Amino acid sequence: MRLLILGAGGVGSAAVGIAARRPFLEHVLVADYDLDRAERAAAAVADDRFRPLRLDASDEAAVRAVLAGHRIDAVLGATDPRFTMPIFRAALAQRVHYLDMAMSLSHPHPDAPYTRTGVKLGDEQFALAAEWEAAERLALVGIGVEPGLADVFARYAADNVFAEIAEVGVRDGANLIVEGHDFAPSFSIWTTIEECLNPPVIYEKGRGWFTTEPFSEPETFDFPEGIGPVECVNVEHEEVLLVPRWIDAERVTFKYGLGDEFIDVLKTLHKLGLDSTSPVRAGSVEVAPRDVVAACLPDPATLGDRMRGKTCAGTWVRGRGKNGVARSTYLYHVVDNEWSMREYGAQAVVWQTAVNPIVALELIDAGVWNGAGVLGPEAFDARPFLDLLAGDYDSPWGMTELPIA
Repeated sequence: MRLLILGAGGVGSAAVGIAARRPFLEHVLVADYDLDRAERAAAAVADDRFRPLRLDASDEAAVRAVLAGHRIDAVLGATDPRFTMPIFRAALAQRVHYLDMAMSLSHPHPDAPYTRTGVKLGDEQFALAAEWEAAERLALVGIGVEPGLADVFARYAADNVFAEIAEVGVRDGANLIVEGHDFAPSFSIWTTIEECLNPPVIYEKGRGWFTTEPFSEPETFDFPEGIGPVECVNVEHEEVLLVPRWIDAERVTFKYGLGDEFIDVLKTLHKLGLDSTSPVRAGSVEVAPRDVVAACLPDPATLGDRMRGKTCAGTWVRGRGKNGVARSTYLYHVVDNEWSMREYGAQAVVWQTAVNPIVALELIDAGVWNGAGVLGPEAFDARPFLDLLAGDYDSPWGMTELPIA
């Protein structure tokens, strides 16, 4: 496979390190708007298959030219979601497989943002599904960790654990600390603001998708492997938009363990208008306030040596098991920052995100996962993915039973 990884930030650089250990890749272009960043990511693996390139992800024509000129088979978008659609359209035009970890952006309902959906996450991509089918190419959307591995867990639970599903509830929590920083998000603050301040989406069978207030319905979830109880709140996320398309569930939710301080910071940014993506004039320049916030915070890719703890991504499924008895099961994946730094030089959150598209690419290359159109991870058999993740990629997952509510 000849691959373009577009975006050499934290997740993109981690994907390069993971991909370098896999023999199925013949040629990998590591591209970024910042050539220095692409060069650092490629040089870190010291592998002749990996070549750096300067490429602006917002320039659809330029992306098309690179795909054609380098005979690329698949492109992995590792940028923030502002650039999802130019990459997506370029891949469709050149008829190459496409993968992303963040789907096309949502836009709140203009009149009732906290009850009704407007443009949902991924709507722009699914609108082109028929064209992808006609091109006989696969656009695998939402194949990070959340979305991504969480959706694979939902598929596994539906096929192997449950006969009826009352709720698929993705729950994310961590006990990570960053030494030397009062506030240092472990993931892109641009994306975090987008997720956390947009109206969260919930799915219910018979009602469909609807929205609620940000940070609503707090609950304490006890995460495994020593992380412990973390308060989680509703956050907009792609799983809620993906899972119901392929899995029969009465309800689908996503809740994130943010913590009071993180929520207070996000609320303050919103009150001050610093979450805005619309440029404002500051002296002689125009700049988007959210970009200023991102520039003022440390790059998440550089925090690994100051981070301690674990991060957990997982899917809590409730319903009736194969034997007809009520069941409550949490399928999860934990990454210890000490392990990911020692093994890959990547902090835990970005490594956990980056490993999943590389696993998926390997399954696509082998013909184990195949299809055409715009598909989510839950459209495919989960077993080969989970076996490869725990086996050759040395990153086991777990499953634990929880009390029946």
